[in-house]
Amino acid sequence: MSVSADPRPAELPLPGGVEGATVRLHPLLTGEVLAPPALLERPSGRLAVPRALGLGRSREDWVWLPIPAFLVEHPGAGVVLVDTGLHPSVAIDPAQSFGSLAARMTEVRMSPEQAVPEQLRARGIDPAAVSTVIMTHLHADHASGVSELPGATLVVDRREWESASARNAAKRGYRPAQFDYGFDWRTIDYDAEPVDSFASFAHGVDLFGDGSIRLLATPGHTLGHQSVLLRLGGGGEALLTGDAAYERRAIDRDVRPLLLHDEHLYWRSLREIRRYLGQTPGALVIAGHDREQWPQLSAVYA
Repeated sequence: MSVSADPRPAELPLPGGVEGATVRLHPLLTGEVLAPPALLERPSGRLAVPRALGLGRSREDWVWLPIPAFLVEHPGAGVVLVDTGLHPSVAIDPAQSFGSLAARMTEVRMSPEQAVPEQLRARGIDPAAVSTVIMTHLHADHASGVSELPGATLVVDRREWESASARNAAKRGYRPAQFDYGFDWRTIDYDAEPVDSFASFAHGVDLFGDGSIRLLATPGHTLGHQSVLLRLGGGGEALLTGDAAYERRAIDRDVRPLLLHDEHLYWRSLREIRRYLGQTPGALVIAGHDREQWPQLSAVYA
């Protein structure tokens, strides 16, 4: 392993559960990254990858993709985050978070007030009050802001931690320096108790034991990717797919993104998401980096 942090298995449910609890959801835009359209939908052909990455081509047709995090207010567990968004330093010098090479290759736009701590303060919330951070996965655009949350319990799939902390992790989009902190890391083992199926999903856990926040194993994009299902007021539900689906259209018509850890697992997870939507047609679904969906989102869902 190339990291020094030593996570412990999560003892579920985490404290703070309240019978019948519902949550409030605040989508947070923490910045944007410029990407080739083929990152979202892989082209065909032998040279698909270099063509898709735009090597030797103009960036005129590239698009700005949102980099989200989510604030979840729970009546017992308090302030919960899903992913951390971009570190505040990215607004000034992306190399501090992404490293000099990645910063040269990646164009990001972010204002200082988009950092998660500033967005929390704007809502009257002390960042130190964050009790739990759910990591959908540990890619650099999701884990960049981990260092800003030293007092929280950070929850990640066990397989994701192992993959992200391996010696060759950088080749798969991870930057261990972003998350290698001796914080309260807890891992979910989706092959062990108290994991169970939920709705259309083969593997899920009830994080606080009250049904308000469920973690769902949706591997494929990464080996240990997980999505998050929230129970809102009035009987509504919200599914945060993370990068199990970059865009809503990926769910609707089997769009294959450019980069996958495991294509078979990706399609399986996508089918589970699709079946869930068939069973719960009124659910709010927020995809990982949907530039068309993001401007249409409400400031808060309750």
